Formats: sequence, structure tokens, C-alpha cells
Amino acid sequence: MINAPVTIKDLHTENPRWCAGCGDFGVIMGLKRFIVDRQLVPARTVNVSGIGCSGRAPNYFNTYGVHSIHGRPITVAMGLALARPDLNLFVHAGDGDALSIGGNHLIHGINKNFKCVFLLYDNEMYALTKNQTSPTTRKDHPTNTQPQGSFLNPINPITVALGLGASFVASTADWIPDHLTTTMKAAFDHPGFAFVHISQRCPHFDPNNFDHKSSAWFSFLKHANGIEPDRRLADKTEAIEHDPSDMMAGFKYAAAQRRYFGLFYQDKNKPRYDDILHNLVKNAPQKDRSKILDAYLI
Repeated sequence: MINAPVTIKDLHTENPRWCAGCGDFGVIMGLKRFIVDRQLVPARTVNVSGIGCSGRAPNYFNTYGVHSIHGRPITVAMGLALARPDLNLFVHAGDGDALSIGGNHLIHGINKNFKCVFLLYDNEMYALTKNQTSPTTRKDHPTNTQPQGSFLNPINPITVALGLGASFVASTADWIPDHLTTTMKAAFDHPGFAFVHISQRCPHFDPNNFDHKSSAWFSFLKHANGIEPDRRLADKTEAIEHDPSDMMAGFKYAAAQRRYFGLFYQDKNKPRYDDILHNLVKNAPQKDRSKILDAYLI
């Protein structure tokens, strides 16, 4: 019996309940396109999320999914990676979920470098709680919690990931579908924790944040070992040659005033916590279970 190919329709569960024009639609469609392109088996694929607008993402995939608690999707995902290394694992988190309450877990997820694709939806605010200042809200931008404007300079997720030693750091945007899906492909093929930053529109609370109709304000990073620029925009903005093995250059582009989309850094040889534990279990000496407590006899 030959299994029928997986289609976008097969992955559909229900119509997403997000505001009209929300960038989250583009992110989940990009991931669905990737799943179909690679023909990933839905029954062997898991989407894990925290809380926030992006937290609803697992509901809209006909795969296994966990809508976990605020700031904790990485801990749940690592448990899955340790228990079922055969699964295709995607983690969805917003800028508040990942960089505020979940910041501690992001540190250790990146450090442990377990195998997953980590998708950071960054609309630069807490949108589900109606326009509150988040760690990535731009300075002086008014929100409901800071109506006179955000007090501090925002956290830069890409420099944070690089500084924590992430083995894969890339950035893309919800409105650049081909680049988004190509970035997911590169992240999935990476042997470790693949950190993917996604600039994500929130037209309801911050309609002027990302000018998705213009490409004058951003550039692409390109390289033979990197991610190709979006073909529809390649001739409309600049593309910079950047070797993703050069971390210092990656920091330079990440910290620049101009926005860059592409692969900032990759290290395929960083040790993986999940691999180490699996090998320890595999190579552990076998013992007779009836004698497992003998060492405690007095």
C-alpha cells in the first residue's frame, strides 16, 4: 500500500482565530508549506507552544501538538526530544513568551542545543493582552502599559542568541513567504537548536511597525552555505555576502541599525545534550533488574 502524499489540506484543522492581517497566518502557512515540501509525516511531527497569540499555533496543524504554559515551551520540547528523538519538533514562542518569562529557559535551551526548530514570533509587543510593552518594544513607542512611550531600548533577540552561543541563528519575516520557508528548511536540517527570529506584523495594535510593502529598509544575507534571498525581492534590495561561520560578522549585522534577513551564524559541530544522554543510556552496562538494589543492602 502506497501512502498518499501529505497536502496543505491534510494539515488543516480549523480556521485560525487571529486578527485580520496578523503575521501569524503567514508563519503557520510557511511551516505547512515546508511540511508538505519535505513530506513530513504528521503523526511523527509535534508543534509545541507557550502562551500568547503564537501559542494558538499548534491548534491549527493536524499534527501532534502541546499548547503549554507561559514561557515554558522549551522545557516541554526538550522532554519530547529526550523521550522521542525520532519526532520532528517545532517550538513556537512570542517575544514576550521567549524573552521575558521564558528567558531563563531560552538560555538553557540554546546551551543544551537539543534538536528542534525554535520559531520566535516577534511583533515587538504583548498583543494577546492588548498592546503592552514587551522586551522587544522599540524605545518611545506608546503602549497601554507605557502610554508615554516605552522607557528602554529593546532587547535584540539575534544578538542575544549569538551571545548565548546558539549553534544556528537566522532571521526572516512573515510577509516574505519564500524566504520564510527556505529559512525553515535550513533550520530543520541543522543538527541542533535552530533559532529562527521572525519579524511578525500586528496590524491591529501596531500597523505602522513593519513596512511590508517596501524593501528599502532591510537587506538579505547570502552565502553558498547560507540562505538565499527571496527571489521576488532579490532585485529590489541589497544582498550582502556573509559567511555564517563568521560569528563576529554575524554580530555586526545583528547589531546594525538596518534590518538583515538571512543566516547570521551556524556551527554544526556544537555538542548536543540530547545526543549525549541518549549515548549514555545506549552504552550503559546492562544489569539484572532483580539485583538493582543490591548496592543498598547493609
